[in-house]
Amino acid sequence: MESIEGQFPYPWHQHCKILHLVRHGQALHNVEGDKNPEALLSPNLFDAQLTPLGLKQVAKLRNEVHASGLFNRIELVVTSPLSRAMETASGCFGREGENAVSSSTPKIMAVELCRDRLGVRPSDMRRKMSDCCSRFPWIDFSMVDVEDDNLWNPELRESEEELAERVTKLLNWVWKRPEKEIVIVSHGLVLQHILINLLANSDFNPTLTPALCKRFDNCELRSVVILDTSKIGRERWAWLCSDDKAKDVLKQVWSSFN
Repeated sequence: MESIEGQFPYPWHQHCKILHLVRHGQALHNVEGDKNPEALLSPNLFDAQLTPLGLKQVAKLRNEVHASGLFNRIELVVTSPLSRAMETASGCFGREGENAVSSSTPKIMAVELCRDRLGVRPSDMRRKMSDCCSRFPWIDFSMVDVEDDNLWNPELRESEEELAERVTKLLNWVWKRPEKEIVIVSHGLVLQHILINLLANSDFNPTLTPALCKRFDNCELRSVVILDTSKIGRERWAWLCSDDKAKDVLKQVWSSFN
């Protein structure tokens, strides 16, 4: 499939990215929390992993990203270092049938900034980094350089304001990456905050509403086109669209600035 660089002339490709946001598959804490919210405080849900249904959701999404051609375009997969997210990232974008990567699979990188809301709930605490590396040797953990989880506080839950600030740092880091088409595998609330952040200043399409930032379903994928319009005196601009419409959106936006 032709790359963005091949389809759009300079300087377009230097100022745009496509992010594919994916929520992890159903995990055990999702099931138990729906039955009883207090169950989320149980130590038995430590770093909750995918359920059998969650694994089926991952397999379904994998088939969809291959059938659509998206798999062949992805240059980087950014994942939360919690088990449910890494299982989803590996199952959807890793090498089929093997616990390894190859030149035909995108790089998968674990990043603390896209973790679930921190603190109190054992399901949101990550394993020791040595355990993560042992279970997922094909994931790049160079961005997670602390053995123990020193971010999770058993007595204090991260506020939504603090989470929003963390998401801003994540997006700034992603924007500076050289890759143009990136997957972020994360958690429902984190993904909502990503969309709220990106769409807050998007005035190109007046129909954009908070409804676009509704809760993600397990293993749901949404695509966002991001354009840096600072060169023409505007804020960074984003458009939420389905993957198969992403290239059409890029063409429409490009023509509107010329």
